[in-house]
Amino acid sequence: MANMISFLASLLIILAIFTREIHAVDYAVTNTAANTPGGARFNRDIGAQYSKQTLAASTSFIWKIFQQNSPADRKNVRKVSMFVDDMGGVAYASNNEIHVSARYIQSYSGNVKREMTGVLYHESTHIWQWNGNGQAPGGLIEGIADYVRLKAGFAPSHWVKPGQGDRWDQGYDVTARFLDYCNSLRNGFVAQLNKKMRNGYSNQFFVDLLGKTVDQLWRDYKAKFRA
Repeated sequence: MANMISFLASLLIILAIFTREIHAVDYAVTNTAANTPGGARFNRDIGAQYSKQTLAASTSFIWKIFQQNSPADRKNVRKVSMFVDDMGGVAYASNNEIHVSARYIQSYSGNVKREMTGVLYHESTHIWQWNGNGQAPGGLIEGIADYVRLKAGFAPSHWVKPGQGDRWDQGYDVTARFLDYCNSLRNGFVAQLNKKMRNGYSNQFFVDLLGKTVDQLWRDYKAKFRA
């Protein structure tokens, strides 16, 4: 009997390790601009190892924000690759790859390590979020990514304040602040919205989750911070 219990315990351990390996995500970081000032600054002030750790930490945080507690809830992504490139802009995500601008790293005047941490939380969200099969407004997609960055504590000081902005789907920090307001009305709203966006998109999702149209919610949001 003792041998059987020992065998079953060993089998459970093996299965747990095997399951973890199946659902593990591999992270790779490549600096293709190492011979540029920005690439050199990346190596000096940020580094590939820290970037890998940040990618892993952001993935876990995103799964938590989206309440994706099982692999069935998530995209089937086995590897996320990050490239530091000699390009314009800041960063973008495509095909499970994150490309970061060495020129931006070089030109950034503040704490570049903290800034790039926030950028990676934003871009990692694009890897994992649902986009309504391409039907969701681009501003909402970017707003969700900045919402994750906000909740992770990496919002830059230059972001708009709560209540600012012209449209709910203006994107980035404006939409992130609005989503934070919506989530305050129903904890887990952003997670449920993302879940609904797995196969399509409709503004009706806001009514389904909060009982009001998104335009009414935006008016309520603006009114709250005017008071």
